Amino acid sequence: MKFLDQAKVFIRSGDGGAGSVSFRREKFIEFGGPDGGDGGRGGDVFVEAVAGLNTLIDYRYQQHFRAKIGGHGMGRNRTGAKGEDVTLRVPVGTQVFEEDNETLICDLTAVGERVRIAAGGNGGFGNWQFKSSINQAPRRANAGLPGQEMTIWLRLKLIADAGLVGLPNAGKSTFLATVTAARPKIADYPFTTLHPNLGVASIDTHEFVIADIPGLIEGAHEGVGIGDRFLGHVERTRVLLHLVSATEDDVAYAYRTVRGELEAYGNGLDEKPELVALSKTDTLTPEERTEKLAALRQESGAQVLALSAVTREGMTEALRALRREIEALDEDAAAPDPADAARWATPPVEAENRSAAADDDGGEE
Repeated sequence: MKFLDQAKVFIRSGDGGAGSVSFRREKFIEFGGPDGGDGGRGGDVFVEAVAGLNTLIDYRYQQHFRAKIGGHGMGRNRTGAKGEDVTLRVPVGTQVFEEDNETLICDLTAVGERVRIAAGGNGGFGNWQFKSSINQAPRRANAGLPGQEMTIWLRLKLIADAGLVGLPNAGKSTFLATVTAARPKIADYPFTTLHPNLGVASIDTHEFVIADIPGLIEGAHEGVGIGDRFLGHVERTRVLLHLVSATEDDVAYAYRTVRGELEAYGNGLDEKPELVALSKTDTLTPEERTEKLAALRQESGAQVLALSAVTREGMTEALRALRREIEALDEDAAAPDPADAARWATPPVEAENRSAAADDDGGEE
């Protein structure tokens, strides 16, 4: 299945049905009065997040969605049926923007979330609604109100536990293919990966989702190489694994370039927990390996993992380190907020005062 993370779609909700002009006609009832029913409401347009999707490719082939119009009113006070709704089913993590592609309408981050983005028009009144003491036989009815139409943008930001970042050709796709069942395209040239890939890694009976983000280059936060869209996928990951290729002449500069793009993009990317790894270590001599690991450790200020997909060196350690970071985040999320606990706790002094007061009252009785 091809990957598409952005699509432009035209939607229109249904028009309301027209009201009816009708009069009651029965034998022996000469002046039955008006009985024209109201028109039905037009169909709405919804967007719903569903499981089992990770691309917007369906919206490349169909870009127009129109809900049905409401049914027209009929005699005997019969109201028209409501128009059939239209639901756009999208992957979890999809954002809906207005036509300017900047104004956010909604952000669907959980399976089952459903948002109405275009309401159907109200149905028109039938002639019974216009009956009055001075007009017993009105011959007017309303047409239904028109529906809403708009152009929207659907933008997908993948949701994953861990995200792989780095310069092009840093070994991200190779890492993903090695530790998961995903099969991204792998080749020995930059920009082999043109769209994100997802894979499920398993380690010590635990599973988590890894996202392989296309390589970032200098200026990515400004859209160079559509890097701003790639960085958008990193927003939804919880932990970053920053890969620096051992084939880089200056590994410190390579690390600094990607960190600069994360910080410039903002949205908390530079604050996410990060593991740093030197990939393709099988291409180095022992002296080069020691030198580059030390340079990368000094630049990042953290412990550096050594990885090689050829020898599988460090793969298990990297997965366990990612799992530990994810579990730590889960524990932090589950832990009660100390501020809330303090807010609801009874101060000891007040508790003692209330106890003493109760004793005094008991003594008086």
